[in-house]
Amino acid sequence: MEKIGFVSLGCSKNLIDTEVMLGILREKHMTITEDLAQADIIIVNTCTFIEKAKRESIHTILQAAQYKEQGSCKMLLVTGCLSQQYKEELLQEMPEIDALLGTGSWDRVWEAITTVRQGKRVCFMDNVSHLYDQHTRRLRTTPSYSAYVKIGEGCNNGCTFCIIPKVRGTLYSRSMDSIVEEVTQLAHEGVKEINLIAQDTTSYGVDLAGRSLLPALLRRLVKVEGIAWIRLFYLYPHFFSDELMNLIIQEDKICPYVDLPLQHISQSVLQRMNRKDSEADVRRLVEKLCRGERKLTLRSTFIVGFPGETEEEFNTLAEFLKTSAFDDVGVFTYSQEEGTPAASMKAQVPEAVKEERYHTLMAIQAQVSEVRNRALEGTEHVMLVEKIETENGVRQAVGRIEAQAPEVDGVTYLENATTVMPGDMVRVRIVQGFAYDLVAELA
Repeated sequence: MEKIGFVSLGCSKNLIDTEVMLGILREKHMTITEDLAQADIIIVNTCTFIEKAKRESIHTILQAAQYKEQGSCKMLLVTGCLSQQYKEELLQEMPEIDALLGTGSWDRVWEAITTVRQGKRVCFMDNVSHLYDQHTRRLRTTPSYSAYVKIGEGCNNGCTFCIIPKVRGTLYSRSMDSIVEEVTQLAHEGVKEINLIAQDTTSYGVDLAGRSLLPALLRRLVKVEGIAWIRLFYLYPHFFSDELMNLIIQEDKICPYVDLPLQHISQSVLQRMNRKDSEADVRRLVEKLCRGERKLTLRSTFIVGFPGETEEEFNTLAEFLKTSAFDDVGVFTYSQEEGTPAASMKAQVPEAVKEERYHTLMAIQAQVSEVRNRALEGTEHVMLVEKIETENGVRQAVGRIEAQAPEVDGVTYLENATTVMPGDMVRVRIVQGFAYDLVAELA
């Protein structure tokens, strides 16, 4: 029986594509292995979001190709965003690749394998015109108690720095019934945490109804029995309504966690980025979220060194971080992506300046995050236990409270965890808050 080895790079949206392809191949009675040296077929699902991700993807492909000489590999498939963007270059410069599948061709992975077996090189680049649904078999790679659910694909925002619309297409939303049925199935499988994702989650349903259907979807999902947490990622400000905010505040199953990818706050930079919301719009929304009835955890991402970014524009962003008190922030240095309008803009910022601004912003946020986390000391929360560690004979649990998302945020350490197990949800009291992590005790 042939063995398949998989490497999945990039975001959680890409991870779902990997899980779907794994599910398709498992139905074909293929064996999945984590040891690439033992794999007869290796599939690398790539990312191309920024230059660093491209380099990682190329490096991983080259590493995988070595197993054709040193391991059992007879076939190398490359899928995902890098394939979609650079199909001609990859086919020409990497003869080790036997098949390329674009972002809309995940469901043709078995067809690609059978075609390569016939001695042919394959390149499938279909339009992103469909998504997996509740009937699609997924081989989930996340822990049994947590799952990502993709509610849409593509994006209509047209930000000048972003290549995603070119490699993932325009906005395409799944049907509400399909999403609810999938979440219900996951609940029956023991999943407690649902992480809803799309490129722009607040735009869910705009292509179906001309308006955001996210609030309507959430009203149905909170009724699914067995689900304890529903977490929302990538909530762009444009369709972030009062209705959505009130739902997050009022519904206990919806984590009080707001992930706003703002990218900048200076009006002039936002205009060059072609963002749909003005500086005034963003400031109003952040102020509104900070004064809700229920404490909301605010997370965002920002880009420093966007073309033309002046010292004054950067200082506006730095001051915004100091005063807005985000709980957690991700900072990226601007990456000049081929094929985007921003790549050809004048006044590209030198790399040294980008790096300096990155470290300045991260230092500011570290101080803010520490203050925010210290403010949690003495408060009680529900913690989802993820693993158990033993150090010097002391058993300690590591997990997350509702304010911490998987992969991107800090964790909570539960001391003297003598009885809890991974997947348990227990009530804890925060005893110490640091810049990134928390320490808790059983409440």
